[in-house]
Amino acid sequence: MIQPVGDIFSLPEVKGQLQKGAALDKITWFKVGGPADILFKPADEADLILFLKDIPEEIPVFTLGIGSNLLVRDSGFRGAVIRLGKPFAGMELLDGDRLKVGGGALDLYTARFAAEQGLTGAEFLSGIPGSIGGALRMNAGAYGGEMKDILVSAVAIDRQGNRHELDREQMKFSYRHSDTPDDWIFTEAVLQLQPGEPEAIRSVMDDIASSREESQPIRSRTGGSTFANPPGHKAWELIDAVGARGLQIGAAQISEKHCNFLINTGGATAEDIEAVAEEARRRVFRDHDILLRWEIVRLGDTPAPVQKEGKVA
Repeated sequence: MIQPVGDIFSLPEVKGQLQKGAALDKITWFKVGGPADILFKPADEADLILFLKDIPEEIPVFTLGIGSNLLVRDSGFRGAVIRLGKPFAGMELLDGDRLKVGGGALDLYTARFAAEQGLTGAEFLSGIPGSIGGALRMNAGAYGGEMKDILVSAVAIDRQGNRHELDREQMKFSYRHSDTPDDWIFTEAVLQLQPGEPEAIRSVMDDIASSREESQPIRSRTGGSTFANPPGHKAWELIDAVGARGLQIGAAQISEKHCNFLINTGGATAEDIEAVAEEARRRVFRDHDILLRWEIVRLGDTPAPVQKEGKVA
């Protein structure tokens, strides 16, 4: 049994990797934020289940994918971060037109694997910077497709280490959301695709890559889309309309290229990044009576209200 030791807990016996005081800024796209008490990389699903059964209920647990849509606050995370790595990144062709993929598999690699098998339907995943586990969690979508369109079933492990198998209906998908408990960890998915011409599939993926390059600041220290699109609106248009394109606080900036993206221009703190986004959010609510919903996950203690003045660069 893991026993609390002061404000941290002792390490359990596991087959995977455990690290105390792990620096999360090294593995998130924004390159900011404080450390986690524990970073655990399970060796397999059984290792993950044993860890979750052993860790006390009062210890917070968070699952980290590739860190593309995550803002870790400067105080870090008082708990255990679980990262599904290579053991959960497998891909397998089933029944001719179905794929079984691990929760740690990258969305882009999943799309490429499907293309290699001559299967269409997963091309949209090539435009989403994340992993399959995160895509299931938020019903990730882009370029005309989303997870609910191709999911057959998923496997999730709950906070107590129980294993659940869910079909698409049980996931209760809606726009950028699945109605499953927040602390469930998705370890596997089966996707239903259709036969297609490999050359045509690759052409679609090339077009998606070109579109991202032209419209998003993908070569900057950034994350995914900051806010979900409200019904009947596009978040970037609302942010642009309130004059927040290029808005800057410290070294954090709302992208001039696509103003639903945040950028660490160099040396920004997590507080700066969150503050500049909240300022844009405040202006949209002031002018349009629409409260934008965060799509980027913010991890760590809620900071005190930030009083910083933004400027347009």
